Amino acid sequence: MIKKTGLATCVASALSLGLLQGAIAQESSDAAVLDTLTVVGDTKEAEQDSYKAKSSSAATKLDLTPRETPQSISTITRAQLDDFKLTSVNDALKNTTGISVEEVETDRTYFTARGFDITNFQYDGLGTPFVYGNLDGSIDTAPFERIEIVRGANGLMTGTGNPSATVNFVRKRPTLEPQARIDLTAGSWDLRRIDTDVSGALTESGNVRGRVVYANENKNSYLDRYSREKNVFHGVLEFDLDDSTLFTLGHTLQKTDSNSPMWGALPLYNTDGSPTHLSRSTSTSSDWAYWDNQENRTFAELSHRFDNGWEAKGVLTRVEKKSDSQLFYVYGTPDRDTGLGLFSYPSAYHEETKQWLADVYVSGPFALGGREHELTLGANWSKSELEDVSRYGRGIGTALPPLSDWSGDYPEPLYDAAIDGSSFEDKQKSVYSAARFSLTDKLSLIVGARATKLDSEGLSYGVQKSRSDDDITPYAGLVYDINDLFSVYASYTEIFDPQSRLDASGNRLAPVEGTSYETGVKGELFDGRLNVSAAVFKTKQDNIAESAGFVNGRQAYSGANYLSEGYEFEVSGEVLPGLQAVAGYTYVDIQDENHEHGKTYVPKHLVRASATYRVPSLEQLKVGASVNWQDDIHRDVTLPSGAGAQIEQDDYAVVNLMASYDIDPHWTVSANLNNLTDEKYLTSLYWDQGYYAAPRNASMSVSWKY
Repeated sequence: MIKKTGLATCVASALSLGLLQGAIAQESSDAAVLDTLTVVGDTKEAEQDSYKAKSSSAATKLDLTPRETPQSISTITRAQLDDFKLTSVNDALKNTTGISVEEVETDRTYFTARGFDITNFQYDGLGTPFVYGNLDGSIDTAPFERIEIVRGANGLMTGTGNPSATVNFVRKRPTLEPQARIDLTAGSWDLRRIDTDVSGALTESGNVRGRVVYANENKNSYLDRYSREKNVFHGVLEFDLDDSTLFTLGHTLQKTDSNSPMWGALPLYNTDGSPTHLSRSTSTSSDWAYWDNQENRTFAELSHRFDNGWEAKGVLTRVEKKSDSQLFYVYGTPDRDTGLGLFSYPSAYHEETKQWLADVYVSGPFALGGREHELTLGANWSKSELEDVSRYGRGIGTALPPLSDWSGDYPEPLYDAAIDGSSFEDKQKSVYSAARFSLTDKLSLIVGARATKLDSEGLSYGVQKSRSDDDITPYAGLVYDINDLFSVYASYTEIFDPQSRLDASGNRLAPVEGTSYETGVKGELFDGRLNVSAAVFKTKQDNIAESAGFVNGRQAYSGANYLSEGYEFEVSGEVLPGLQAVAGYTYVDIQDENHEHGKTYVPKHLVRASATYRVPSLEQLKVGASVNWQDDIHRDVTLPSGAGAQIEQDDYAVVNLMASYDIDPHWTVSANLNNLTDEKYLTSLYWDQGYYAAPRNASMSVSWKY
């Protein structure tokens, strides 16, 4: 029985996916047309406000509209990012249908959809392996035009068929017409942020174009001692080599420096099983701890359009990530009366990841049986090298005072108690093909397959990582147009997902295997201004990585089998004149191999809804609100006595408000209020530790655009 029926049925969720290849201009005259599709600054006011996106090739590399794609898809448009000041990927995905953002620490996050971890991430449609399956730091949204999400198993383009979701970051590209924008923001806890974005032609003919984005954010926190600074640079150059050939070169740098971050989080239960009920400002970090992350991402693209409508494209990407930290982990279970029972675990870490990624494909139309169809053929290759060093500090196991008395004042130790680490290399090769057959005017069939080979070698914390896996992942989807407004669809894919996570002995878990099904209905209403959809899904997976606690300060995992079933409803676009909305409801039921409720930290019911409205009598004024609701969750734990207990988080809703006013065509002022009701809730029960989300907070911005 679905709880909170009234709230759940009053919304439906987002479905829109932007045009992945819209920024690939073919000739100068074409570039001006493509700009109107991809650049907010060059569109009309209605398009600037729009929460509905157009076609995309993220799911299959075939340029498909949402109705033509046999999977659930959503887009976080630039308008939504700007309206609600969603400056981090964490904040953006919190507002996306069906996605849970598991902020286990201040600077480490996992993402889940349909009950499973999201490990497939793309930049402009090119997959990026997550070596550890989690995100360190906080990805800023300044470089992106939009964020696309394909829910369900996307094995055709990612090679693994993970049935959670694929998140595709679509980068900002140069525009032909000049444009510029500066945003200044100030807010709670000394938030100071500046965003700049400049774009346009660099030559008189317009055959060379450039775009530069820079953002700086500096803020303290509601958490004791915690502060963070982000610097982001994004630059792209486009060169028209001839009327049909485009060369693109780009680089993105993000540097995030955190002071007194939490490594691990708060103890959530006492030795007697009662909840700790700590203040939400409580932090376990020491005053000398830090965690600095830096990523450099460089890409080069070459595309050519042929006269027969075919396109060939090659992309080469280089990624370098560095992480330096001195961290303070607190472990143990406190006594309810005294608060004693916690102990120290200081360590220093250095990690470097280097990746090469290459993708080459051709796509275009072909004729067969008197009808026109579409075909994509491609291959990609990646190599990831990781080295990390863990230096454990002296004094591990030192008894600590109660957290109610903890000020972070702990002597910084020497980090020579022990040294360990990893040095390994992962390689992936794959070839893929997808075709969309127009069987009739109303019925289309999408079929494809991807052959993938993965090889690993090296050591991780003294354990040999050498491994080789290969598999062929098939994909099939049918779409039938009922009429001009609605279509029904069904899709199927197999799952083969090699894992990087380690068990308690330090060995890599065997690959996940399984199958995924999805069926649903999609519609385009109000002359295509509004997308609606409903989907039912079912996934069976074996050997899913499940948290098995910490071993020597390292998160360990074990394999488990799960069946995930559920459904979701979505709407996105212009509901009424001037009213833009994206809203969705998701229900998911996860059963373990004993047919009992599994993954109890994953909410069964999720509501995500955002809307803005331009007041007709005062069109310069835009007002909006977002509501994110989930039902109750819990995690079973074992007390030091051996008895069982349960950590609980009741259902909660987070309400955010926004308002903006266009002073003139160039100047805009805006205000945002987050967590209107000052709800106190845990950010995650992914682990048996956690911390509380931010209380009510506000910001104001001044924007100038040209």
